[in-house]
Parts: sequence; structure tokens; C-alpha cells
Amino acid sequence: MVTVRHPTDARPTGQWFISSDDHRWWFDSGALALDFAYTGGMGDNPAWETLHAASDLGAWLDERFDEVDGTASDGELTDALALRGAIARTATAFSRGGDATADDVDVINLFAATPDIPPALSGGRRQAGRSRARVGQTLSVMAREAVELFSSEERERIRECAASDCGLVFYDESRSNNRRWCSMQRCGNRAKVRKHRNKD
Repeated sequence: MVTVRHPTDARPTGQWFISSDDHRWWFDSGALALDFAYTGGMGDNPAWETLHAASDLGAWLDERFDEVDGTASDGELTDALALRGAIARTATAFSRGGDATADDVDVINLFAATPDIPPALSGGRRQAGRSRARVGQTLSVMAREAVELFSSEERERIRECAASDCGLVFYDESRSNNRRWCSMQRCGNRAKVRKHRNKD
């Protein structure tokens, strides 16, 4: 069977977080670009910073992109942190009804304008082009996704968790567009417990 795979198709989203009380829980932001922002560019928990070195960036990308080999340079880490910060600040601003800064828009657009990982048709006998993707190409994939997420049509789906003590930002990819919680196992469950207690 011949299939076409595009680099933005079926990328896994979500990652494990550790809360301030050492509780481990799964947070799916709904978008790869937002997951990337949550490697340390968003949130106020220092434990969420995962990109301490270039090798950390390589490992994070290796888990999400089959085309990369898990290596990254210090310069690529610097680039990644710049993109991560721009995505994080823009998502936070939109979730609160604000606007992106021109500087952050320029950074996202700059990375989105660079070559991404090209789509590939399986079933051939020859390899066209590079067999491995560069880190810059993965950053372009995430920047292009951010451009789509932050477009006027999708922007309303960027929102904060409804829990007053949370504030995590996610992209609501549900068909009904009614996701309220960062995670049903975390804030959603706590809200149910509070509602049940208030009935008693």
C-alpha cells in the first residue's frame, strides 16, 4: 500500500508533568507547538524546564520526529529557545484575549519561512534528498503549526484551563470546542470533587 505522510500528520502530543506536590500527570496541550512551549517556556513550575542542554533538545525532538537522529548543537538550542519563547508568549496572550507582539510574530514567521520536513510517499526504491531531517526543519514544522493555531479562525480555541488555580494553556481540538480543563485527571477531577462536596 502506498501512503503519503506529511511531517505535521499524526505527531504525538502531550507530555508528563510533575506538579508542585510531586504528583505526576499527563498534559496534552492539543498541539505539538504548544507541547514545545511547555518544555519550559510556559508555566511557573521550574521542574517543567527540560531543555537544559542541546542534548535535551535532541532527545525531545527524537521522541516526536522519526526523521531526526537525536542530535542538536548549542546554536540550534539557542534558536529553539527563541522560537519556544515566541510561541509561549503568543499563546498566553491569545488565551487571555490579548494580542501577540510584533517581535514574537516576526520570530514565528521567520522560522515558518525556513524549509520544513518535506512530505514523503512510501513504497519507492530510491531516497530523494536527505534521509535525516535537521533540527531547523523540525523548528519550521512547529512554527508553521503555530501560524495555523494563531490564525484568526483557530485563535479562539487557544484557552486557559478553567480552574482558578491552574492557568495552563491548551488548544481545544475537540469537535464541540468545549474543552475546559488542562486534564480531566487533574483539574477536571478536582472540580468534580468540589462540586460533589458542595452538594453535601
